[in-house]
Amino acid sequence: MTTRCVLITGATGAIGGALAREYAEPGTRLILHGRKQEVLDALASQCRERGAEVELASVDLTDDSALHAWLDDLASRGLPDIVIANAGRNTHVGRKPGELEPWQEVSDLLAINLRTPMAMANTLAPRMAARGSGQLVFISSLAAWHGLPITPSYSASKAGIKAFGEGLRGWLARHGVGVSVVMPGYVESAMCDGMPGPKPWLWAPERAARVIKAGVAANKARISFPFPLNVGCWWLAVLPAGLSQWLLRKLGYTRRPRSQQE
Repeated sequence: MTTRCVLITGATGAIGGALAREYAEPGTRLILHGRKQEVLDALASQCRERGAEVELASVDLTDDSALHAWLDDLASRGLPDIVIANAGRNTHVGRKPGELEPWQEVSDLLAINLRTPMAMANTLAPRMAARGSGQLVFISSLAAWHGLPITPSYSASKAGIKAFGEGLRGWLARHGVGVSVVMPGYVESAMCDGMPGPKPWLWAPERAARVIKAGVAANKARISFPFPLNVGCWWLAVLPAGLSQWLLRKLGYTRRPRSQQE
C-alpha cells in the first residue's frame, strides 16, 4: 500500500538520482522527471528493485502550459507529499576580457533554476495548503551567500530561489506546509566538474542525499553543507563585499569551463 508520494525533478542528475534511490522503498510512489531517457529508465529500475512504485516524466519544465497541465494531472491522481525541485543548470562568463555569459544561456538558466520551481510552487502550494500537509524542497547553493565572479547568473538564480523559499516557508507554515531550502557545496557530478575554481570538501551524491532527506524529514528551513564551506561562504556574505571579492580572487575562481546541465 502506497503511503507517501515524492516528486523529484532533475532525477537524471547526480543529486536527483541519489535522492530517488534514497527515497525508494516499499510504500513510496516516486514521480521522477528527467531529460535523459536512458538514465531515467535505468534509475526507475533501481528504484523499483528497492520496492518503490515509479512513474516517469519528461515534460518541458520551462513550458508553462505543459508544466501546469502535468502538475494538475498529478494532483488530480494524488497530490505529492514531498516535491523536490532539483532540475538546474549552470553557465559561465566568456573567455575574452569582460565577456559575460551568453544571453541565451542566461535566459535558459533562469527559466529552469528560478522560474520553474516558482511555477511549481504556484500550482502545488495552494493544494497542499488546502490539504493541510506537504513539503516543498528547493535546491539552492552555497553560491547564494555571495555571487561568484565567474558564475554570476548561476549565483543570482540560487540566491533568488533561496529568498523565495524562505519567504514561502513563512507564508505556508500556518497551513501545515513545510518548505526547505537546500544549499549544497560541491557534490560530485558533471555540473560540478564544469564549475570553476577549487572544490574543497567535495561530497559524494549519496552522502548529500542522506543529509537532504534527513533535513526534509525534520522540516529544516535550511539544509546547508558541508559545515566548513558553509561557514566560509556565509562569511563572504557578512564581510564587506570588497574584502569578499578579494578573497575569491585569491582562491583562484578565475577559470571558465564549459556549460553543464542536469
